[in-house]
Amino acid sequence: MKLTLCSTVMRELDFAAMCKFAAAVGYDGIELAPSALGHAPHLLPAAKRAATRRIAADHGVAITGMFSLMHAPAGLSITTADATARALTFDVIARLCDLCAALGGKYLVHGSSQYRQLDPADLAGSRARGIDAFAHAARCAAAAGVTYVIEPLRPSLTKFINTVAEAASIIDTIGNPALKTMLDCCSGSESEGVPLTDVLDQWLPTGKIAHLHANDANHRGPGQGKLRFSEIVAALKRGSYGGVIGVEPFVCAPDGPACAARAVGYLRGIMEAD
Repeated sequence: MKLTLCSTVMRELDFAAMCKFAAAVGYDGIELAPSALGHAPHLLPAAKRAATRRIAADHGVAITGMFSLMHAPAGLSITTADATARALTFDVIARLCDLCAALGGKYLVHGSSQYRQLDPADLAGSRARGIDAFAHAARCAAAAGVTYVIEPLRPSLTKFINTVAEAASIIDTIGNPALKTMLDCCSGSESEGVPLTDVLDQWLPTGKIAHLHANDANHRGPGQGKLRFSEIVAALKRGSYGGVIGVEPFVCAPDGPACAARAVGYLRGIMEAD
């Protein structure tokens, strides 16, 4: 298992400083929000893609993948019935898959709750459009040689895909091995209805879980709330999880650097314990 730092935790730093800090405190990589690359990250020129990848490598970290995908450019939605917005969204998804591969990333995490809302007047249509968008994403990911990951989110954020089981059902329907799901510990603590260790014990053997976001139920970093990450890591080991754990607190206390440094030390201590 490797540890990666979600770029939003260190948003006050430029990319080079972020990479330098992440490496210095013990992260293996950076999980990059495309919006950190500008307002139109899907159009990033090849030279800037190469430079971004080189900056990370020069500082001793990898760009492990991407997350928070739909924040740039403006106007994206996977559930909208608006044909123009939908065409833009599909184009951005395809280009982000290519961007991720060019940066050396292996996965794209699709959370972005505000861009997958269900229309109360057209619930079935909204869901169908969302599922179709994930089928498109899976095809694009397969072509780029990366994995597209559906992130179940807590019901307070969206009513579209709240549990690993719901995501797994969509994965089965689409039937493309480039499409996987994941567990976000904060969201899962609200939406799953069973201990997170039970979720991992059930779904890791299926091969459908490809990622994990480490954050606590109180929205802070791992180890700063009630979730027992020693038990979560033990479940990951039981399930022979060999992927990446992304550190993604939403409340960075006392600040981003301190939260990031605390989290990596806390998780490393658990992961390396006998």
